Amino acid sequence: MIELTQLVYFIAASVALTLLPGPDIIFVVTLSISRGKKAGMATASGLCTGLLFHTTAAALGVSAILYNSALAFTILKYAGAIYLLYLAFKALKEGERLISSGTVGESDLTTLYRRGIFMNLLNPKVSLFFLAFLPQFVNLDAGSVPSQMVFLGIIFLVQALVVFAFVSVFAGYIGIKIMERPGVGRYVNRAKAGIFSVIGLELALSGR
Repeated sequence: MIELTQLVYFIAASVALTLLPGPDIIFVVTLSISRGKKAGMATASGLCTGLLFHTTAAALGVSAILYNSALAFTILKYAGAIYLLYLAFKALKEGERLISSGTVGESDLTTLYRRGIFMNLLNPKVSLFFLAFLPQFVNLDAGSVPSQMVFLGIIFLVQALVVFAFVSVFAGYIGIKIMERPGVGRYVNRAKAGIFSVIGLELALSGR
């Protein structure tokens, strides 16, 4: 069993890492500002669902295979970059049109949830991060290592969901204030497209 002190350190480190400016939190903030807190939470739920795959992959050693296969890593990396550039293109096509938080229906939330899952799964760096991060908090004398890694991965998922929920609410509030200004839709969608493009290009051009 993982010691309580070790678990506290893990949660503190996880929260700090989740709050660091990265693709996931920027994605959540962008969607929350442009489409409201519900959209941000739906996206965050998708991102966190994707973490289940990465946790399992790390526990089973699949991430190690990905790390050792340059071809697999490159294919997954470029697939993720193309997907983000596709989202940037869609944002540009929206022009001045904005979907307010009040008009985000169940089908929209489901789409955003799936989008979050795809974005997370298509980022190989998440798998490599889990492969490097989780074992640091594993106690070799406390039983099954894969079980401990799965447990830690679930803890990471829960804290990430809580952090993203607070971020979504805060960013959604800012978004409401921004949307009150006439003609702001064009600039919001352009900014959204720019952010998605930067994240996609950073993923494509970065190494391991």
